Amino acid sequence: MTKKIAIVDYGLGNLRSVIRGLERAGSAAVITNNAPEIAAADGIVLPGVGAFSEGMEQLGALKETVIAATHDVPLLGICLGMQMLMEMSEEHGEHPGLGLVPGHVRRFPRVPGQKVPHMGWNTIHVEEPDNPLFSGLSSDECVYFVHSYYADTHPEYTLTTTQYICPFASSIYHKNAYGVQFHPEKSGAVGLRLLKNFIEMV
Repeated sequence: MTKKIAIVDYGLGNLRSVIRGLERAGSAAVITNNAPEIAAADGIVLPGVGAFSEGMEQLGALKETVIAATHDVPLLGICLGMQMLMEMSEEHGEHPGLGLVPGHVRRFPRVPGQKVPHMGWNTIHVEEPDNPLFSGLSSDECVYFVHSYYADTHPEYTLTTTQYICPFASSIYHKNAYGVQFHPEKSGAVGLRLLKNFIEMV
């Protein structure tokens, strides 16, 4: 039986490219803002682009649905969706997140000659090669990033690290909550393999 993955629609994010990526990876995915449908899914994807505070505000009443569902099924946050998994962001003031992964979201420091946002292809170094989300991927793969803020968390919650201005956690997890700062749906064969791995975890 095909497992159903719910892509949370809260008004931010490139939902069509995410669902195409999941469909290419072999999933029956649905875009939805319906709380019962999200709660009944076998897995959840929280995508997103834009500002942290707007994302949390737009998520609204679905916050509790997502938090509760993650007790039982795996969740994958992508880009802003990953940052929203964390406890707090300093983007445009202090704003609380979902609190599913310990840590804070911080802005890249200003360094002469280094542009922010961090945009384009960069390397991820896999810190936990035995984690199923990165099964079949080598330690240093290239993926596609677009972001001005990064996850500052402890090594125990860090799946991959990346260097840009400073080292940062480019993939995170805690229990059933997983997040990737990069865009797997824009990262070619590496991103497709990661999405397939997530589907297999569901």
